Amino acid sequence: MQYGEPPVVASFLPAPGVPCPRLQEAAPTCPPPLVERIRSGLPLSEFQALHDLLQIPEDELGRFLGMSPATLHRRKKSKQLTSAESERIVRFAQLFGSAMEVFETTAAARSWLKTPNPGTAHESPLSYADTEFGAREVENLLGRIEHGVF
Repeated sequence: MQYGEPPVVASFLPAPGVPCPRLQEAAPTCPPPLVERIRSGLPLSEFQALHDLLQIPEDELGRFLGMSPATLHRRKKSKQLTSAESERIVRFAQLFGSAMEVFETTAAARSWLKTPNPGTAHESPLSYADTEFGAREVENLLGRIEHGVF
């Protein structure tokens, strides 16, 4: 990460007391600097930031991000994520931000993301979002919850 670049994971969380647009609506117009940062690979500190938010074991988060324990160990040494891993970090950060908008607290968002749900084939939304298609389904489910459509 270059000096002065803002943390990515935290940028997807809603600011306290400030209404913000739905993240899924804002995602397609993602500013080029973030795209460039994803392409070059985010620093491992973004993995740690997401780990701190989700409060799940590192190996479980690694599995959601498509990283084996050996790969995670290598990333800890190099302190750099690949483009694909970086993109998945951003995917989960966006989902967490969307869940916070719907459930209003970090604890409630975290709990919902970790709890098996009929809308995600009785898997946790985090587990279901390990693919791009699954993540879009979780976003759709959050939108339905937000609007009271079950």
